[in-house]
This record gives sequence, C-alpha cells and structure tokens, in this order.
Amino acid sequence: MLYKFKSKTTGDLILLEPAGRRVLEIIGKAPQEKGIILAAQIPAALTALEAALVREDALDKQVKAEEGREAEERDDANANADAVTLRQRVKPFVDMLRRCDDAGVDVVWGV
Repeated sequence: MLYKFKSKTTGDLILLEPAGRRVLEIIGKAPQEKGIILAAQIPAALTALEAALVREDALDKQVKAEEGREAEERDDANANADAVTLRQRVKPFVDMLRRCDDAGVDVVWGV
C-alpha cells in the first residue's frame, strides 16, 4: 500500500506503507487508507515529528558508537552505510507540512 498525501499548496507526496504508517503514528493519526491533517493540527504534528527525530538521532549515535567498537574489532566500518534514517524519509513530509502550515491549508491522504 502507498500513502499519497495531498494539499492545495504542495505537490503530491507518496510514502511507502512502512514509512507512511510510521509517520502517521508519530503525529497521532490512525494509519488508515484515508485521512486528514487539519491546518490547526499541523504545528503539533511538526513538533511530534521533530521530537521523534531527536530521539532517533540520539539512538543512532548510541548504536553507531557500539557498532564502531564492533567494526574496529571486525575491521568493517561500512557495515551499516546503506541504512536510511527516519530523518531522510520524513524530510519531504516535514517540508510539506511546513508549507501547508504557512498557507493554513489541510493535508489529506487516500482521497
């Protein structure tokens, strides 16, 4: 399943099911086939996403430190180089929300 987010201000944004589900859960929305983020809800959604990114960054630093020690032992420093972070996955969505917040418009998906 794909999540296709739309607004009157931005182009459409498509997220694959795992990323779309995670984003919706972070902002407190049910990961249903259809939904809406009201303009009044966007600031809280942005705050929730930023908090999730801060938590993930802290966890990533901890994991990388542990992996770094293990990589030194294995001499395999690029073991996790291909991992895509939450920050990379949600950047277009955060940009969309910011533009919609500035314009005072809703974001919908599945319609």
